[in-house]
Amino acid sequence: MLQALPLDIKILKTKQRIREWVYRFGEDGVYISFSGGKDSTVLLDLVRQEFPTIPAVFIDTGIEYPEIKEFVNTIDNVEIVKPKMTFFEVIKKYGYPLISKETAKNIYYGRKAKERGDNHMYDYYINGHRYNKKTGLDYIHMPLPKKWLPLLESDIPVSNHCCYVMKKEPAKRYEKESGKHPFIGEMADDSKERETQYLHTGCNAFDSKRPISKPMGFWTEQDVLRYIKDNNLPICSVYGDIIEEDGELRTTGFNRTGCWACAFGIHLQDEPNKFQQMKTTHPKLWSALKKIGLFDILDFIGVKYE
Repeated sequence: MLQALPLDIKILKTKQRIREWVYRFGEDGVYISFSGGKDSTVLLDLVRQEFPTIPAVFIDTGIEYPEIKEFVNTIDNVEIVKPKMTFFEVIKKYGYPLISKETAKNIYYGRKAKERGDNHMYDYYINGHRYNKKTGLDYIHMPLPKKWLPLLESDIPVSNHCCYVMKKEPAKRYEKESGKHPFIGEMADDSKERETQYLHTGCNAFDSKRPISKPMGFWTEQDVLRYIKDNNLPICSVYGDIIEEDGELRTTGFNRTGCWACAFGIHLQDEPNKFQQMKTTHPKLWSALKKIGLFDILDFIGVKYE
């Protein structure tokens, strides 16, 4: 399995995938999706070792850690793209990003189906079934976990729209206007959803409706940290330092960055979780979480924030 390969071999394979992508679309036909996080910083370094002039694109969601924006400003040849809505407009119109993208999607569309009296689609999103005239009710995907049924039945607005509105739509808009195809620093190691996507497309999805290259798809978190440490690669200060404990590398600051107001996966984080850390490291942002009503929601789902 590719994930078990030594890092030096992974680097060679990743560079080969990068070259294949550029050979297909040309240096003027590709860009680097750059979030300012450690994964995309490694990707940026690898791509520009091969093709130094390829541009990077940073999507300024307005809810990135301030250190991320400061770090992005230190990188050459970065274009800034913004979403059409603010985060606060998104949660007001659609709902909060809670639990996971799949759970939030099921709750959002399950509620919509119930509102319009569509029992079949409600059954689809909540119970994992869809009515088929020929075969009856067929199990087709994971149902909403029973643990989150109280959330479904509450009046807390929940949806999976935030990532699309804040990140995917601006990226697609840039690609349509520029004609460029992205390098993205996603890894199968990040989540089950990304593992499934990677197994389906591999690193270079040349023939997808939206062609995307994920040349680090077979890397792991430890590979990223090892690459940064071995190459003394500058990363955003929000991560702190990289240290080794019991044979494993970790950051002394935040392990993940992303949007500071996002609550996807917060219930799975060890304490101190992201929000608990923010109270000390980013007290103004932490106070903003209260202003948008997130603390009451975290109380409801049993997640600590102090």
